Order: sequence, then structure tokens, then C-alpha cells
Amino acid sequence: MNSTIGKYILLIGIGLVLVGLVVYFLGDKLNWLGRLPGDIRIENKNGGGFYFPIVTCIIVSVVLNLLIVLIRRFFG
Repeated sequence: MNSTIGKYILLIGIGLVLVGLVVYFLGDKLNWLGRLPGDIRIENKNGGGFYFPIVTCIIVSVVLNLLIVLIRRFFG
């Protein structure tokens, strides 16, 4: 097994721990995430419906791409 694979697994684990800490400590302050303008929400009178957080997905994608670029620049 290659040692770079181990480094990537460690980075992914550290990233998951950091995300878990943010959600644990700031979870009540992040309730706006998923309710941004542009997210698609269709609700029925019976309580059912459809929800697709497209703007939230775009923002999360941009942030993750920026993090990956920074990690590659400093550690790659």
C-alpha cells in the first residue's frame, strides 16, 4: 500500500472530525443552511412535499473546492 493513500485517509478523517465539531458546537447557528433563497420547496396541504436545496448544494460545492485547492497548494 502506498504511503500517500494513508496521508489522504488521515486528511479525510481530520476533515470529518472538524466538520463534526462545527456541527456539534455551532449546529443551532447553522439552521439557515438549507433554507437559502433559491432552494426549491414544494409542499402539499397533507404535509408531504418535495425539497431540493440547489443553492445550498452550490455553496457547499464552492467551499469544498476552495478547501481542496488550498490543501493542494500548501501540502501538494
